[in-house]
Amino acid sequence: MGKHTEAKCRICRREGVKLFLRGDRCYSPKCALSRRPRLPGQHGRFRRRMSLYAIRLREKQKLKRIYGLREEQFRRYVEWAKAFKGVTGEALLKFLERRLDNVVYRAGFAVSRAQARQLVSHGHFLVNGRVTNIPSYLVEEGDIVEVRLQSKQKLGPVIREIADRRPVPSWLTRDLEGLRVQVNAEPNLEEVEHAVDTSLIVEYYSR
Repeated sequence: MGKHTEAKCRICRREGVKLFLRGDRCYSPKCALSRRPRLPGQHGRFRRRMSLYAIRLREKQKLKRIYGLREEQFRRYVEWAKAFKGVTGEALLKFLERRLDNVVYRAGFAVSRAQARQLVSHGHFLVNGRVTNIPSYLVEEGDIVEVRLQSKQKLGPVIREIADRRPVPSWLTRDLEGLRVQVNAEPNLEEVEHAVDTSLIVEYYSR
């Protein structure tokens, strides 16, 4: 998949909100957005009045960057959400929350989605007993995601230390001792960490 080469803190400053791209640093006083709450660059102190198009674009960019997706990937999720019965914006968020890398992150097994994506890509996780190294894999209700036995010996203490500091959403049940998590229901959108107006994103792609 595509990779952002831009500094992660610069991305948060560009969007004007914390996207939690750097794990624990985002919660600390070292967060760049807390220290310099303005746009990056020499003209960052001057904020122009945004057009309706720019407002929709920034909302789309914000959600896309939170989950670390390329434009083609993100557009595909939007098309799936449009074909899904119900509210398009809610369906979009549910698809994104069901990604394997996001489930690993939300379970507290990684400090950020980028780290979760790397762990999944390197084959450290099983889904229902089978090695799954595709970060975009969509989990279903009843699926069990766990750390491989070989990986538990190397990464177990580190993952437990990370998970001990992270709460788990209600739609997941975590077994910290066994380093596994079970998907109990559809993602609860009230527990999504970020505030994004998905209706603006749907309007952007409906132009």
